[in-house]
Amino acid sequence: MTDRPALRLAGPAPFATDPAASRGRLHAEPGSAHRSPFQRDRDRIIHCSAFRRLKHKTQVFVEHEGDHYRTRLTHSIEVAQIARTLAKALGLDEELAEAVALAHDLGHTPFGHTGEDALAACMAPFGGFDHNAQALKIVTRLERRYAAFDGLNLSWETLEGIAKHNGPLLPSAAPLPYAIAEYCAGHDLELATHAGPEAQVAALSDDVAYNNHDLEDGLRAGLFTAEEARTLPLVGAAFEEVEELWPGLDPIRVQHEALRRVFGAMVEDALAESRRLLAEAAPGSAAEVRALGRPVVAFSAEMRADIAAIHGFLMQRMYRHWRVARMRAKAAKVVAELFAIFMEAPALMPPDWSRAALAAADEPGRARVASDYIAGMTDRFALEEHRVLTDPLARA
Repeated sequence: MTDRPALRLAGPAPFATDPAASRGRLHAEPGSAHRSPFQRDRDRIIHCSAFRRLKHKTQVFVEHEGDHYRTRLTHSIEVAQIARTLAKALGLDEELAEAVALAHDLGHTPFGHTGEDALAACMAPFGGFDHNAQALKIVTRLERRYAAFDGLNLSWETLEGIAKHNGPLLPSAAPLPYAIAEYCAGHDLELATHAGPEAQVAALSDDVAYNNHDLEDGLRAGLFTAEEARTLPLVGAAFEEVEELWPGLDPIRVQHEALRRVFGAMVEDALAESRRLLAEAAPGSAAEVRALGRPVVAFSAEMRADIAAIHGFLMQRMYRHWRVARMRAKAAKVVAELFAIFMEAPALMPPDWSRAALAAADEPGRARVASDYIAGMTDRFALEEHRVLTDPLARA
């Protein structure tokens, strides 16, 4: 039996971002005869160095621990797939949603959130560190591929989505990350509003992806059992449904079939709730979506409660598991020691980086160069760089 054809919208929704009406790029470029501005953004992101490095940056586990756990690259691809599905079903621009989804993790450090926390602690006296701000810095400054400009020169809408896909950035609530404040001083991304609908889709897709794949990776790693996972909302009902349909099915297949139902339930809920919110608000354009003061792409209250229970379980049983905590402690030590070494001796960084650090006008400037260098490292490279710089017997 084949899949039934999905229902297709007659055309884009009135509140979708129109690529023909894009606010353009900071540096003017000729348009493409074959690709929309957002398709070009997506392609530039896929081809950039930072995107390739995501292959060896991890979510929870350290990269060398196994071939089956998610990396930042596989996670980003999964988020992009979900974002395209949601965008298509809601009548939004699929290429813009995909571009934001593919770029959302470019600024992550090695060793997942552990590395980010460690680098943020190191950078606390110098303006802090935030992976969303770092992603914006990568696509606007640190990637150096084109003759006419630094960065990727992405469309305004894609940059806006990278900067604030998680919501408005209000200086009154918390100090703006310096990389975002610095960029927006010359190119206003309207930080006080919600992002456009496609960026909201990318943010929600991130939630769907990581909750589901962390359940799968945690089970695969043996950090908790299927019986323990079955106590969770959504998960338990999914296991029961699979076992009723396929009695005696191999446990690994039961697990996969159950988790894909959890995944599907989150996507269906997101679509239903987003359609309700959009119908209620009836925005006539993407600009009206931004002006609403609240998101229009969201889970229902019931699903948010279920996801909170899943996240709480993962926090206790996975993210704080002693095996993960042991590796987190080592990873944090590596990041902190690398930062201290490069602050004391910038010449130990590769020539381009050391020149930039030595040319910096002050200590915060040098710290930001060291931070940028470390943030760009893969797990494996950070471990090797630390070994070379701290082991007297290691060859440089």
